[in-house]
Amino acid sequence: MPARSKVQQEAAGAALAAKRGKRPVSSLQGASKKMEQSMTEEQLEDFASTKRKDLPDNIGKKSKK
Repeated sequence: MPARSKVQQEAAGAALAAKRGKRPVSSLQGASKKMEQSMTEEQLEDFASTKRKDLPDNIGKKSKK
């Protein structure tokens, strides 16, 4: 399953780096911390490898009027 937003892709990249030992797990926050704990390396790689070109910045955020 590919990432649905740029933020999700970035969080997956950070979680993948931590899972591979290239970044300390203690530096993760929010979604990336949960992703690192609950997803396999293969799942994280799939999310992180998503091309960012056509992705929206965020999914599900409603604009305030």
